[in-house]
Amino acid sequence: MNTVLVILMLLRFAIFVYYILHGGNMTIGFLVMAVVWTIIGFAGGELNHAIVTNATTGKISNVTGTTAIVANLQTIFNDKIVAYGGTIVTIVFGSWFGRTLVDSGVAASISTDVGKLGEKKKMLTAILVVLVTALIFLSAYGVGSVVAIGVVLLPVLLKIGIPRPIALTTFTVSVGAPLYLNTIQYNQFKAFFPKANYSDPNYIKFGFIAMTVQLILVIIFLFINKRKYTDEQIEENNKFLATKEVGTESVPTVSKFSWLMPLVPVVLSMVFKMQSVAALLIAVVLTALVTGQAKSWKKFVNFLDGTAQRGVKDVSGLIIFLLVLMTFQGAAGVDAKIFTPIFRNIIPQHNLLLLTIGLGVLAPLALMRGPLMAFGSGAATVAVLSSLNILPDSTLLPLIAVASIFAISADITQSWNVWGMDYLEVKTKAFLKNGVPLMWVATFINQLLVWVIFH
Repeated sequence: MNTVLVILMLLRFAIFVYYILHGGNMTIGFLVMAVVWTIIGFAGGELNHAIVTNATTGKISNVTGTTAIVANLQTIFNDKIVAYGGTIVTIVFGSWFGRTLVDSGVAASISTDVGKLGEKKKMLTAILVVLVTALIFLSAYGVGSVVAIGVVLLPVLLKIGIPRPIALTTFTVSVGAPLYLNTIQYNQFKAFFPKANYSDPNYIKFGFIAMTVQLILVIIFLFINKRKYTDEQIEENNKFLATKEVGTESVPTVSKFSWLMPLVPVVLSMVFKMQSVAALLIAVVLTALVTGQAKSWKKFVNFLDGTAQRGVKDVSGLIIFLLVLMTFQGAAGVDAKIFTPIFRNIIPQHNLLLLTIGLGVLAPLALMRGPLMAFGSGAATVAVLSSLNILPDSTLLPLIAVASIFAISADITQSWNVWGMDYLEVKTKAFLKNGVPLMWVATFINQLLVWVIFH
């Protein structure tokens, strides 16, 4: 019976992958998956048993029958969603801070000053673009922020003669690298592994090294392609830029001190062990103060209110997606006993090295929202992996983060990558040709890094 149910689960998973790869709505897809897996769990008898806690006495008891079914349904479609509320708050505050960096002029100020180096110092300018992008996206997040920074930094790369496909890959991989330490991104991964802790010294060490590996590789990528940065390419790029509205908006004047603002929540969380929401709120207020947005009470209030509203809007779709994803996580948890015996024989349980090598080799399966992309069809894979309890959450999270950041950096279905290809008129084949090999190497190295740090 269990084998038949597992086959049904896998069949539904295959249909879901097909649906996602053909442009299906992931939120609706996961909601349907949650309902189907719940029905399968009912058929397998998994919903007929539950452990409940008496709200008054605190007594834990095993229940069966109708009481168990109601309890399990409540866990899947209510409790899992409500329990995720704290993480949603963190994501909202993180998006709010990212919006303050953009609207206050901090991000544009950093980007514009980098561009002033110009053609005389091509490689230095390109490397600074990489580092500045990473600095900004330590805290900023979302397609709105990427677009706001991209329209400033991408022309900088073009003006020094970097071909458009290479410039786009350089930028998107530089956006992806700091996401290992970005609290908004981390809390999205934590949806799958709730026991993981951002303040874990091992994770902080891993995040810094993984980010550095990816940044070093993109800089090497720039040097490998150096012979293509010719005067003829500069002329061609300038003709292209003439068709775009580049540099039409004035950049607010802010102090150089404000350039440190993207580091504030990261330092508060890592060094002072401050919780994410408090760190982000302090960073929001401090950014307003140092950029002159608090010269009057009215201006201060309007700035905070405006950035808060735009910040929430930036992640509104993401929030609904993650809340629905929790229902699928709940269904997978209830059904765990059905598929655990089979998957235990497939997935290496006590050999982290073998698992990291396998995930490194199979990294391209994260592309096109595939089975290793946590925010695509891979959410089902991750749910199964999490329910097996073969490794602690603190180890599973970086394993999945590495695979997912491969896709975030180089996949043609990632929202801001799609924008970049459209903005620079780069064909998907050219984008994949540059980004996939680069990120495959980065992913393989960083998967091995997981074994080095967490084994």
